[in-house]
Amino acid sequence: MKLEGIHHVTAITGDAPGNVDFYVRVLGLRLVKKSVNQDDPTVYHLFYADEEGKPGSDITFFEYPGARPGRAGAGMVHTVEWRVASPESVDFWENRLADEGIAAERDDGGGLTFADPEGLRHRLLAVDTDDEPLIADHPEIPKEHALQGFNAVHAYTRDPERSSSFLEALEFSRNGEAWEARSERRGGLYAYDPSDEQGVPGAGTVHHVAWASTPEEHEAWQQRVLEAGGSPTPVIDRFYFRSIYFREPSGVLFEIATIGPGFDVDEPLEHLGEHLSLPPNYENLRGRLEQVLTPLPDPRALRAAK
Repeated sequence: MKLEGIHHVTAITGDAPGNVDFYVRVLGLRLVKKSVNQDDPTVYHLFYADEEGKPGSDITFFEYPGARPGRAGAGMVHTVEWRVASPESVDFWENRLADEGIAAERDDGGGLTFADPEGLRHRLLAVDTDDEPLIADHPEIPKEHALQGFNAVHAYTRDPERSSSFLEALEFSRNGEAWEARSERRGGLYAYDPSDEQGVPGAGTVHHVAWASTPEEHEAWQQRVLEAGGSPTPVIDRFYFRSIYFREPSGVLFEIATIGPGFDVDEPLEHLGEHLSLPPNYENLRGRLEQVLTPLPDPRALRAAK
């Protein structure tokens, strides 16, 4: 029983229109679901991913309008790392970000680091892998340079070894200085950087990272977390996938989410993310929610050629 890498990463934004512009127009991802936070349905839950909304490429945001900027600290993810195909792709992104007035910095490992408009840090890295490239279509971004899905998340911790036995119980394995969750189909890395600094949740910070499981193994993962000493929630049906949540010993909030049913369960693939989608048990709130949720730019227009 193996986790299939990163399912999704969820962060916080205080500016949903600016968030859509950056992740769709600039980074070239597809808005695959415009929905609500099912624990607080007056709040958007926006999902960006590859063209089909597959797990492994899915960065999501809760919008709390006007939220103050946060700061990553111990027990929080501080960087989301994406795969690209080649060093030439890194060059492409350095130029594209510069054209947008976004500062980006090369590092000694060949990566390119930058932040979104609210300070959420990203890193692009050329990765040689047999994993399926998870790519969205964008007229300004050649397919050979498009983001290909997640490679890793980097978290701060006061003690990098504190979570070792827990991660081993969840079938993570050492990969250099990082931990890897990998099945036969896909994998993803989880890396620590030491920090004693207290984090401040807010706009531009990561709320949680989700790891992917098959639906058939999901309840077994809940039991595995219990046996490892974690405190998982009951299995929660999120309509588009099923979830359990728990904190790993360093304090980072983990989710294990199922691969499927998927985002096309309630709207056709060719129209994902164009309209507000609500799980059936929230449909009775549609009229009220459409009055309070922030108006968003048309994602189709952001993906159109200039």
